[in-house]
Amino acid sequence: MFDYIKGIITNKTNSSKGTYLTVETGGVGYLLEVTGRDYAEIKELNIEGKVYTVLLHREDKMSLCGFLHREERDIFNILISVSGVGSKMALTLLDEFQSSELIGFVIEGNYKELTRAKGVGPKLAQKIILELKDKLMNYQTNEPVKVSGLSAKQDTQAVEDAQMVLVSLGYEREEIKNAIAKSVPLLKENASAEEILKEALKVLSANV
Repeated sequence: MFDYIKGIITNKTNSSKGTYLTVETGGVGYLLEVTGRDYAEIKELNIEGKVYTVLLHREDKMSLCGFLHREERDIFNILISVSGVGSKMALTLLDEFQSSELIGFVIEGNYKELTRAKGVGPKLAQKIILELKDKLMNYQTNEPVKVSGLSAKQDTQAVEDAQMVLVSLGYEREEIKNAIAKSVPLLKENASAEEILKEALKVLSANV
């Protein structure tokens, strides 16, 4: 329903229930639950900001979650699609790990790292890894995006894994091609998929 809200960030609230930003636009103040990381990123109030949103609709209430970066919003959507992971748990995971770290753990099957997040035990961590890997890597039968100028020593599988994740997050093929092309020259040869993703997401965020 909402992709993002652009307006004046008028208030910050930190309570036992969570961290929130209020964004005012068109005479309406929208209360958005955000990660502690995004909360801390807002240093000043009464400045214009753009917050990507997710509308959560439950039987007893409706609420909005907000994200300063598009890729975190998209990963949040994938996280809450995992059975047993609600919005609070997804926000906790995004608070504990950068989006590229989370994706890297999924690609590597490293469930033990996820248990560093509060409330995530080994069983839930393994379940998250299993379900997310299927969701993030389900484009492997698609033709990879062809990127010119890649080093012959660059790990093509890592590049393809990074591309598949970006496709699953909703980025267009041309966006992915440009982001990968700009990212790979900045990295060491045979960079991992996580390293490529980290740089590519920086490029994509800067272009939004």
